[in-house]
Amino acid sequence: MTYELKIKEITPVNIEGGFMINGFPSTGISSAIATESIINTSEFQMSAIIDSDSFPPISVIKNGQPNYPTRIFTNKDLNTAIFSSYLTLDASMHKSAAKMMLEWAKEKKCSAIISCITMNTDSKEIFGVASTGTARGKLIDAKIDMVEHGTIPGISGVLLNEGMLNGQDVIVLVVSSNSRGPDFRASSRLCDGLSKIIPGISYNADKLEIEAKQIEEQMKQVEHDRKDLADNIYG
Repeated sequence: MTYELKIKEITPVNIEGGFMINGFPSTGISSAIATESIINTSEFQMSAIIDSDSFPPISVIKNGQPNYPTRIFTNKDLNTAIFSSYLTLDASMHKSAAKMMLEWAKEKKCSAIISCITMNTDSKEIFGVASTGTARGKLIDAKIDMVEHGTIPGISGVLLNEGMLNGQDVIVLVVSSNSRGPDFRASSRLCDGLSKIIPGISYNADKLEIEAKQIEEQMKQVEHDRKDLADNIYG
């Protein structure tokens, strides 16, 4: 099944030659925590919202202001955009979400898409997977070892496959996490990996654990409210 996801730009976005980071949670919330920390610390500004008739009708209140649960933030100085979401998309929507990102990145002439996932391993290192030779070169320049064997699930996996077919540069950063809850250590390693590829990216390590708990609570509330809506409509 194909879902229609629409991007509505609030301010003009120009990241030609820059980077697009996928912060949508699909295999855990460490990527959402990492990107939220970067957004808060590196002075990203909200530039667009992402909406779909398949999304629940929910407004996320933050600092007293209503927000769409899925948004795009940009930083002109870093030439980078971040896709951020408080919604955990159903697996049936992963392909549609990934293709939306790829199309938008192509339209904006991004040099690379970066996605992050956590996997249950014992390694404390960060690894990477790339869709093209050029993307692999970025991992080599960043001194990030590459995954030789394994599987990459969710939105990140679709981004890799479609990027390989279309010749779009996609990098997926992989870190270990044995926690079902907010793993701020995994999020910290993801932030470190992103900062190696995108010069100037920063985050507040001291606040990361607090932010991880806050983001988990916000995402739990969104999921709870979504289930309540579904029960009221269909129950």
